[in-house]
Amino acid sequence: MATCTMMYGGELAAEIAERVVAAAKGAGLSAAAVNMSDFKKCKLGEEPQTVVFIVQSVENDEPPESAGSCVRFLKRKTNAADMFGKMKYSVLGLGDSNLLLDRQTTTAKDCNKVGQALDKRIAELGGTRMCDMGLADERTGLTEVEPFIEALIPALKEALAA
Repeated sequence: MATCTMMYGGELAAEIAERVVAAAKGAGLSAAAVNMSDFKKCKLGEEPQTVVFIVQSVENDEPPESAGSCVRFLKRKTNAADMFGKMKYSVLGLGDSNLLLDRQTTTAKDCNKVGQALDKRIAELGGTRMCDMGLADERTGLTEVEPFIEALIPALKEALAA
């Protein structure tokens, strides 16, 4: 059975990744969580893969330290345009609008620049999006996470069955 890899960047992302793995396993799927700092072991783009990226945006719209090397690798201009032609993926961005100056008018979209950039870049490199990107905000209690997981599990079933 094919396995889905939940690649996470950040402490909160690790907790959410474990929740997603548990939900996937509960649905009868094979899933594992991998820290983005270990991205080289996953051999991204070298073989057909199903990957869910769960990444935090920290102050100044930067990835957490554990995700930095993976994000920089994905941003390389020298990556082949079809590098992820065999990848099915989804992205869940985790941010905290409390860290932004204008907290009154900000939303999950405003505090999740890393997740948005990652989603865009993987698509540019030929990845096939399984379900819409999720964007969650700590200030509002991460209420967007459960609906993302509920949409993701059927998409994972379909992707892993193909």
